[in-house]
Amino acid sequence: MTEEIIQKLRERGCKITPQRRIVIQSLLKLDKFITAQEIYSDIKRDNPDVGLDTIYRNLNLLVGMGVVNQVNLPGKDIKLFKLALGEHHHHFVCLGCGEANCLNYCPVDEKGLQIEVGSEFQIVGHSFELYGYCRKCMTTPK
Repeated sequence: MTEEIIQKLRERGCKITPQRRIVIQSLLKLDKFITAQEIYSDIKRDNPDVGLDTIYRNLNLLVGMGVVNQVNLPGKDIKLFKLALGEHHHHFVCLGCGEANCLNYCPVDEKGLQIEVGSEFQIVGHSFELYGYCRKCMTTPK
């Protein structure tokens, strides 16, 4: 799987550094939405020379290249990251615990929206997140 992701990056003109490969391997291993700090904690055991700034730079690049999904927690300065494997989809984000889960289809009709806005705006992509509370947070006493 790592090599498939790396090939996709190469096709998009991205240089593959050892640090970038390590970040991708950590995202694959952890296989859930995680913070940059969690990735850093996973990586630093075997790679103490890789800094948190390097993790953030690589995550931002990978998000921009479309191989990592980023979910933002509103009201909190927290970003969660996960490899963008499979089809385009969106996310439910719990405001209580920060857990993010996949909505396994896209409810946005980009073609219809493009017709609506006409030539005033060219749509090239979108991101859609639903915010609320998971079952666990709804039933946990405050």
